[in-house]
Amino acid sequence: MKHPRHHTYPPDQDRALRTWISLARCYSSVSRAADRMIRSYGLTSPQFALLEALYHLGPLPLSEIGQKLLVTSGNVTYVMDNLCQLGLVVRERCAEDRRIIYAKLTGKGETLIDQTFPRHAEEIRERFGVLTGEEQDMLRMLLKKLGQAEMAQTGSVSHSGA
Repeated sequence: MKHPRHHTYPPDQDRALRTWISLARCYSSVSRAADRMIRSYGLTSPQFALLEALYHLGPLPLSEIGQKLLVTSGNVTYVMDNLCQLGLVVRERCAEDRRIIYAKLTGKGETLIDQTFPRHAEEIRERFGVLTGEEQDMLRMLLKKLGQAEMAQTGSVSHSGA
């Protein structure tokens, strides 16, 4: 039987690696829980994210949706097609510039997100309830700082909100 290799790393590398593992495991756990919740609404996570963006921001150009949701334009098209088939969103051409196509909630889409978003927000609040409000603020600030530093290093545009 082969024994695992034990490597030693400088303390700063070890700390960074352990932090990365904790972040990845946490994201995976919280993401799986949110996905189960969203599936109970009859939606996928990308579908819910698009509906939520339209719910809070109003009609959006399709080109902006990918940037806001951090997905490719191909994924936006696929999600939009599915939401259109379900009667939850429509595409509308901009009157001033016919090249621009907006995504807009239908009445059915607005009703669905009106009914599901408050429950979703409460579930998220409960999940984060293990942290105090101050700890949540600190975590958000630290994650934002890490994300912005990475984006600055890679030349990406920041999409971090709140």
